[in-house]
Amino acid sequence: MPDIITINNHEVGLGEHEKINLNIARLPTYTEIDLPVLIYRAKEDGPVLLLTGGLHGDEINGVETIRRMIEEKSIIPQRGSVIAVPIVNIYGFIQNVRGVPDGKDINRSFPGTKRGSLARLLAHTIMNEIIPHIDCGIDLHTGGASRANYPQIRCSFNSERAKELAHVFNAPVTLNSSLISKSFRNAAHKKGKEIIVYETGESMRFDEKGIEEGIRGIQRIMEYLGMNDEGPEQQPSKTYKKSTWVRTHNSGLFTPNIALGDELDRKELLGWVKDPYGKLNAKITAPKSGMVIGLNNCPVVNKGDALIHFAFN
Repeated sequence: MPDIITINNHEVGLGEHEKINLNIARLPTYTEIDLPVLIYRAKEDGPVLLLTGGLHGDEINGVETIRRMIEEKSIIPQRGSVIAVPIVNIYGFIQNVRGVPDGKDINRSFPGTKRGSLARLLAHTIMNEIIPHIDCGIDLHTGGASRANYPQIRCSFNSERAKELAHVFNAPVTLNSSLISKSFRNAAHKKGKEIIVYETGESMRFDEKGIEEGIRGIQRIMEYLGMNDEGPEQQPSKTYKKSTWVRTHNSGLFTPNIALGDELDRKELLGWVKDPYGKLNAKITAPKSGMVIGLNNCPVVNKGDALIHFAFN
C-alpha cells in the first residue's frame, strides 16, 4: 500500500478518512451529479479492499450493506485501506432503475471510454481512478425485475485467487460464474485485480438476512487480508459448479411450491403455472438435484419466462 492514494488529484495519506467526489456529467437541467468515493485508511500499512454497491441503480441491498458498515464504523480497518463506493450508478439510483438514463447497463460497458456513452464514461472513470489502487474487491448486487436471490457469492472457479476470496467470504452459497465480456469483474480481472460478486434479495427491497450475511462476509475478508485482527466465524455453506434458470413452457399464473434455499431432488415439484380460467395446470419440476438460489416473485408469466434459478453440481 502506498503512503499516498491519489484519486481525482486528491491525495489521501495513512490514517486519513476522506470523501472524494468524482464528477461524471451534468443532468439535462445542468445539475451536477457527483460520484462519492469514500476512503478509509489505517495508520498501519496493508492491502486495499474495494467495496461497491448500486452498480445497478435499483439494487439497494449492497448500498445498505455498505451504509451500515459506515454507520457502525466496522468499515474502518486496523491496517490497510478500504475504498467504498456505496452507489456506483447515481443516475439509476435517483430514478429507481437498473441502468443509466439512456438505458445502457454499466456492467456491460467496461472498461469504458472517456468519450463514450454515459455508462461507458462511468466505467472508464472507475477503471482509471479507482481500480489501479486496489488489491481486490467485493461488488454487492441484488436480484432484479421481481427476481429474488438467495445470499450467494459468484466467482470464476478458474481463478484460484477468486475461489479463495469466495471461500473466505463464506456466503451460504458459492456459485461458479464465468467471467462475462465487458463486465466490471472481467475488466478488473484483466488488470490483475480479482473482484467477487455478492448477490442477495430483490430489487427495491431490503433483505435483512442477506444484508447481515454481506456484512459478515466482508468482515471475514478483512480478517483474511490482515486488515483486522478478528472476523465472524465460518458457517456451513454450499458450493455449486453450475446453475440454470428453469423456464415456463406456458403463459399464465405462477405459484411456487418452494422457497429460496430449498434443496430438492431431480423431478421434485417446484410449482405450477395455471391459466386464469381454471383449465391449465402445468407442473414445474426440478431439472437436477440441487438448490433454489433465485426465484421470480411475479405471478404473471409468459411462455419462456425464467421462474427459478437452480444450482447444481
